[in-house]
Amino acid sequence: MAEFVKLAPDTLKALREVNPMMMSYNVEFAEVTGGTFWKAYTPGQVAGTEEFYVEPTEEGIAAMYKDLMQIYPPIDLYNEKLRSLAKEFGPVWVRVSGTWATKTYYDFDGTTNGQVPDGYLNVLTREQWIGVLDFVKVVGGKLIVSVANCPGLHSADEPWNSSEAEKLFSLSKEYGVPINAAEFANEPNMMADTGFPEGYTPADYRRDQDLFFGWLRANYPDCLCVGPSTTGGDNISFGKGEQEGKSGGGIEQIASETCDCADLMEGTKEPLDVFSYHYYNGVSERLASVMPSGHWDASEAHTEAYLDAAPAFARTYAPMRDKYVPGGEMWVTESGDAGGGGDTWASTYLDVIRTLNELGGFSAITDGVIFHNTLASSDYGFLARQVFDPRPNYFAVLLWNRLMGTTVYDAAEPIREGAHVYVRSRKDGKGGKVYLVINNSMTETTTVELPKEAERYTLAGEGDNVRSTVMTLNDRPLLLGENNSLPDLSPVVQAAGKVDLAPATCTFFVI
Repeated sequence: MAEFVKLAPDTLKALREVNPMMMSYNVEFAEVTGGTFWKAYTPGQVAGTEEFYVEPTEEGIAAMYKDLMQIYPPIDLYNEKLRSLAKEFGPVWVRVSGTWATKTYYDFDGTTNGQVPDGYLNVLTREQWIGVLDFVKVVGGKLIVSVANCPGLHSADEPWNSSEAEKLFSLSKEYGVPINAAEFANEPNMMADTGFPEGYTPADYRRDQDLFFGWLRANYPDCLCVGPSTTGGDNISFGKGEQEGKSGGGIEQIASETCDCADLMEGTKEPLDVFSYHYYNGVSERLASVMPSGHWDASEAHTEAYLDAAPAFARTYAPMRDKYVPGGEMWVTESGDAGGGGDTWASTYLDVIRTLNELGGFSAITDGVIFHNTLASSDYGFLARQVFDPRPNYFAVLLWNRLMGTTVYDAAEPIREGAHVYVRSRKDGKGGKVYLVINNSMTETTTVELPKEAERYTLAGEGDNVRSTVMTLNDRPLLLGENNSLPDLSPVVQAAGKVDLAPATCTFFVI
């Protein structure tokens, strides 16, 4: 059924002020050092014309990984195209973490000669870390990390020690780009799969998290303590009708051992400054055959149940934040359409609907930061790996950052198919409001009534193809120009009165 939305910007109630750097991103530790990451999909798989399927084997997921991943060289954080496009977002948080961070040795004096010490998985050089610091500085960002906590550092019976963390924090401070926030570990509820010492328990984790944050406060008191950075679990439920029983989360669903947020937090002595968790809309096609209930088909990627996954995570974790970090912000320190490197459509316009809906839905619930995974790695990156060409999500969040202010309003519209409506103050500081209206129906037009003239920015897949890798803005394809210049991102002037929004479109109205 076609929906009708009447905008009444002068009557809306303000809900909250939110972090101006809400839209931020990850740079995987595996990118910085070089290492194993997900193979890219083929153009046919991205377009949906070529099936992607992985046959499960009796050897388990580890055997499947061999065919799904490849070794990539370190990312070039000095690349001018990468830096220029990243700077366009404005000030953001840059998170350098991931599972590899838990198992990385910091070889800042060059003593290993490239050989990985026993008990670690990989090596970070001084030059590589300075590359990170230079990148964070040039984009005007703030830096958040997690630290080593693996068999090479200590056994499960031995308390965590700061020998490796001190290298990372002291070099950053001396270089003039201090670490502004830290999580103890990436996705610690996956336990052994995260890379912890053999036999490590939640009790060991609680002991060591206290040691880390105690050390941090004593030596780097300006650094925020963030945690616990769990992924999935915690009795998150959503979905209805045919999609009831679908799951969110990521590859923690196939981890050999998992625990919940409470297992990592109850009884800890060092308080957190920020509460964090990870969110994914289930798993990608790469892992669908071994965990079918965790995978959503592309035909479901516009549905109410699918789009409710991110708000469901926020609604689940907000009470935990209130319990463990009362009054604190809530950060989604990894977010994306699917665990396992992203779905086949992650690099297309179809995922823009999910991304913008997550930003709008999250800020209607709470204050915090969402770290998109990733800036330029795998199929869900804002930019294509190595060549750094912008994907539709890049331009979508660029417009979000340019248009949306920090005051969140109650849109006074129930969320429903065809009318996901979110409202903010104007980023330019002028009086008025910015509406985001997502018509997630694939078949019906949504009619919006404007009370006055507005600037309109309508996003769609090129050729009305939701799986297009090119997005249009007011029917103009968004592609880089000469010397990698940004395309025209200007609006059209929309007269007051009724305006029709085509199916599968996302529209900003600046009033």
